[in-house]
Amino acid sequence: MKRLCLFAVCTALTAQAFAQDAAEIDELLSTEAVTYEEAAWLVLRAAEIPGINDPVRAFDHAMERKWLPANAAPGDRARLDGVSLLVMRSFGFEGGLFFTLTKSSRYAYRELLQRGIIRGRADPGMDVSGNLLLFMAGGALSLTGG
Repeated sequence: MKRLCLFAVCTALTAQAFAQDAAEIDELLSTEAVTYEEAAWLVLRAAEIPGINDPVRAFDHAMERKWLPANAAPGDRARLDGVSLLVMRSFGFEGGLFFTLTKSSRYAYRELLQRGIIRGRADPGMDVSGNLLLFMAGGALSLTGG
């Protein structure tokens, strides 16, 4: 009987965690322009960076390591070049000569274009929607075999 109760509690907690993640993803998909904090939270979780347990910590972690543009603020709309830098650095992707030398968002954007993680009409200065952010995270995961 105790095992059955323990199993029921564990199942309920797991279902609640998945429902919470699904609700977060639904909300993210409906977002026209994500913030740098939201982008850091999703990308660092996808990259399985240890010690990331909330959006504030994710943003701080990314800023400390220079994975985001120096002028990024948590509530600012995330630009495609800035999110490209976040994806390149958090997943540990090696880049070409110019990215290796500069570690800049400009060349991170170009690297992700070349790798097919960014597709279609895109501009490095455009806002990143929730849909695009999930696509980029998924593309990065597929390249790493995750």
